[in-house]
Amino acid sequence: MTRPHSSAPTGPVSAPRICPLCEATCGLILTLEDGRVTGARGDRADVFSRGFVCPKGAAFGELDGDPDRLARPLVRRDGRLRETSWDEAFTAVARGLRPVLEEHGPQAVATVLGNPNAHTMAGALYPPLLIGALGSRNVFTASTLDQMPKHVSSGLLYGDAMAVPVPDLDRTDHLLMIGANPLDSNGSLCTAPDFPGRLKALRRRGGRLVVIDPRRTRTAALADRYVAIRPGADALLLFAVVHTLFAEGLVRPGPLDEHLVGVAEVRGLAEDFTPEAVAGACDVPAEEIRALARELAAAPRAAVYGRIGSTTVAFGTLTSWLIDVLNILTGNLDRPGGAMFPLSATAAAPRPPRPGRGFALGRWHSRVGGHPEAKSELPVAALAEEIDTPGEGQVRALVSVAANPVLSAPNGARLDRALAGLDFMVSVDPYLNETARHAHVVLPPPPPSRSAHFDFTFNAFAVRNQVRYTRPPIPLGDDRPDEAEILARLVLCAGGRPDADHRSVDTATIARTLGKAVTDPLSPVHGHDPAVLAERLTGRTGAERRLDLMLRLGPYGEGFGADREGLTLEKLLAHPHGIDLGPLTPRVPELLRTRSGKIELCPDPIVGEALRLRRSLEDGAASPDSLVLVGRRHLRSNNSWMHNVPALTGGSNRCTLQVHPEDAARLGLCDGGGARVTGDGGAVEAPVEVTDTVRRGVVSLPHGWGHDRPGTRLSVAAATPGVNVNALSDGTRLDPLSGTAVLNGYPVRVTPVTLISLAPTP
Repeated sequence: MTRPHSSAPTGPVSAPRICPLCEATCGLILTLEDGRVTGARGDRADVFSRGFVCPKGAAFGELDGDPDRLARPLVRRDGRLRETSWDEAFTAVARGLRPVLEEHGPQAVATVLGNPNAHTMAGALYPPLLIGALGSRNVFTASTLDQMPKHVSSGLLYGDAMAVPVPDLDRTDHLLMIGANPLDSNGSLCTAPDFPGRLKALRRRGGRLVVIDPRRTRTAALADRYVAIRPGADALLLFAVVHTLFAEGLVRPGPLDEHLVGVAEVRGLAEDFTPEAVAGACDVPAEEIRALARELAAAPRAAVYGRIGSTTVAFGTLTSWLIDVLNILTGNLDRPGGAMFPLSATAAAPRPPRPGRGFALGRWHSRVGGHPEAKSELPVAALAEEIDTPGEGQVRALVSVAANPVLSAPNGARLDRALAGLDFMVSVDPYLNETARHAHVVLPPPPPSRSAHFDFTFNAFAVRNQVRYTRPPIPLGDDRPDEAEILARLVLCAGGRPDADHRSVDTATIARTLGKAVTDPLSPVHGHDPAVLAERLTGRTGAERRLDLMLRLGPYGEGFGADREGLTLEKLLAHPHGIDLGPLTPRVPELLRTRSGKIELCPDPIVGEALRLRRSLEDGAASPDSLVLVGRRHLRSNNSWMHNVPALTGGSNRCTLQVHPEDAARLGLCDGGGARVTGDGGAVEAPVEVTDTVRRGVVSLPHGWGHDRPGTRLSVAAATPGVNVNALSDGTRLDPLSGTAVLNGYPVRVTPVTLISLAPTP
């Protein structure tokens, strides 16, 4: 096993590194000394972030050097996980996976992928190959706990689930946000370093910010108009805005009109959702709903943007669709200052407009619950039942990559029990966390300072086209594989070739990609010899050679000589702070992949969901004394994977139940006291924080806590474990089109209790 570098630098030096700790992807300058990170600051020369850094980025060194991070693989022997060599670990993986595959078939093995995969270069490149090698349809990811409704609505509208429009923040005059709190999240499905600064710049240039949220978040505090909606009523309110646009003659799609089908059908769907009809359910006055519509239509350039508060609800896909419908009807989709489609450097090169294959839902269904697939994934909320329900096709082995569904998915207690009964489990994770503790083999990737970084995923959602790449600031060393090698060897184990050279995975992928490209008449390498092209690729590793290939064949690429000014890996390496590729530009109709070649505004699945919404409205509003639960984010946190860093814990980043003062008085709760929260799936007890930042009838618990299970190695997190909000859900509440768990806006009961201790369970 050879490495490009084998010794760590000595003495203080500086090195650029793209931050992998949230979706903002800010550029950092790391201070390195004696092979460790001793400081991190914003990179003022970074073409995208311009020196911005948040507390997570500033704590890069502390996270990177966390003593609880695993350095060597673990293999279970005699019931205990013990350190072993890398070769022995992969031998154990092969011996664990192959018998299950050979005796029970590929569907007996499931894959679960967590959101940190999107934050690493290898996590984007290799999991698709792993899934292909296993041949199983049992694929579960964090997308069905987060953004899948947006992918489904985009697939239905544009024929491509990855065609997700983002607000053109730097040029808009009016931004309407629903269920989004970028001052704490740093943005999501909208890659925008210094989101707070961009919002302040919007207001400085005379623009208007409107925030719709049941919590008066830090983002809402900046707003010109704040609407404290009742959780889960997002689709009703947006449909009423659509109704108003039609009723008042404010529908003006502009140049998009020739690319639309289904406008009249949308008008018909919106007919019953008058502002008066939905006002009670939303707890928003009808005139305020009309004002939202009029302001949106009157703005010279406007964008509507929604995030997790609008996707993890009972009508998440319908809400996501309505957001795009509003952008379309007001003529703000695909134009500067509106909602636009990024074009990343590694995307497929643009092609002439043409009809496509469209987007299909439910091509197969889960074995137990019959849940339809979406984007080739099944709901992660269904993973436990697929493991613990006997019968043909029962999941008996699990490959987990950077995932912690015991905390992040509903009904984690059932999944916890199910994982303990697996025949075999392998986890790729730097921590022995609540999920990895069940594994038979744990394969830890190196810290981010020893990893290369390229944002394949988040560049596809960036508010400005740009490209950046950083090599490992600190050499890996000779005795440890990088994440790409770990995942490539896992691919080989899954495919029954554990002894093959891991580099063969990248070689085969490059040959396959070039073989397809040379037969494509529209490709710049049409008719060339793929072997000759492969020899021209540069890069120290297989992952770098694959990146070089994608850059060369991408929309800004040099095309193996077709455009000598275009991108290559060598050109990117010559610009360590990145290359600016310019503002977003219109991409309709070339990006459309629907069967009609148009934006299909009213697909059948959406019609069905609109009818379901209408029935829910007819059922009437909930009792005024009922409570619903919502989650919340914190700037110094990212789901469950940053609670072990001392610098990112404490202060306001606490696991408390936020309750409105009037609800607290009615329920007998006091600030700093205890509350028992009960939902469909169980109950938790948490300290109370009385605050008017939540509206009446709403309580809020943050996501990602509950670090109190035995057998983990998370010393800091375990000291202040908090409670797992997802224990309140039994996993049966799902958005039916996307399979996304309903994590916001579901009913709970709250009673006062005396908290005996907040210490972890022994």
